[in-house]
Amino acid sequence: MRASLADRNARGSRRAAGEKDTMDAEPEGFLPLRHLTFYILVALAEEPRYGYDIAREIEERSHGGIQPSIGSLYLAIQRLEEQGLIEESSERPAAASDDARRRYYLATELGRRVAAAEAERLAGLLDMARDRNLLR
Repeated sequence: MRASLADRNARGSRRAAGEKDTMDAEPEGFLPLRHLTFYILVALAEEPRYGYDIAREIEERSHGGIQPSIGSLYLAIQRLEEQGLIEESSERPAAASDDARRRYYLATELGRRVAAAEAERLAGLLDMARDRNLLR
């Protein structure tokens, strides 16, 4: 059974390596993000999705450039959930189009802030490349 966010925060200084305190975490402390992490947060920014749907969204948004394996996707989802960047959603589609075995995820407020900070960081890199005439 997974520990709740309150249970994880109660561990205080005994946090697992890499786990963030989501109560007062600054988005910049999570940067730079791995590509897969950024794509997952973007996919979950506006609506709940389940694993395979997240993978399809990433493949579409990356124009086929990123095709995460199910194993790496679920490891990333687990890590993001532990860090408080995503959470399991209670929202589900209509029963006719749902499968009870699916777990739906959504970005938390912190997850959205982290994705926005990463987008700003990437935009700054693009501006620098434009200044050097590397982009048209």
